[in-house]
Amino acid sequence: MIPVDLWPLWKGVGIGLAVAIPVGPVGLLCIRRSLARGWLSGFLSGLGAAVADGFYAGAAAFGLTAITAWLVASQGWIAPVGGALLLWLGWQIARAQPGEGRGATETAGLTADFASTFAVTMTNPATILSFIALFAGFGLAAGEGGYGAATLLTLGTVLGSALWWLILSKTAGWARRYATAERLVWVNRAAGMVIMAFGAWGLATAIR
Repeated sequence: MIPVDLWPLWKGVGIGLAVAIPVGPVGLLCIRRSLARGWLSGFLSGLGAAVADGFYAGAAAFGLTAITAWLVASQGWIAPVGGALLLWLGWQIARAQPGEGRGATETAGLTADFASTFAVTMTNPATILSFIALFAGFGLAAGEGGYGAATLLTLGTVLGSALWWLILSKTAGWARRYATAERLVWVNRAAGMVIMAFGAWGLATAIR
């Protein structure tokens, strides 16, 4: 029997999983980096997105309406930054050679993996709308239960998201044994093109 006071944590885990599981640019980055450089690179890529998700979840959970309103109102200039970042990442991946970075676990490289996906997620302010919708779906009101419940809900969101990225990166890392140089060329090209398509779509949406 789960103690009642821990339910916000488990609800947060469910929200984190619901946000992370749908396939998007971060998922493609996680898979591609796990295949090219190992599961740790992919996991830290996903963890960057999980921490950004935690920020957005916290804004919604604590009822920070001023921050929420600012994020939504700022999409006009933040979204193009995110779109441009995705275009750049996609281009770099599409032209990468199979042997580049294989097995690399240097601190600088892993930090860049984390930072890039954190930036991609943070420059998508529409994510806050997803959390507001999910909170409503879970029957949660902003600020409900006080600071303790909001903290547990935010922490649970990060844990749920991180759990998915761990599963995905470990699975892709296991498949790495089958990632020959020829196959990685096509993985790089396909992932890069799709990520650039996400970036182009983001830019087009911002312009409209």
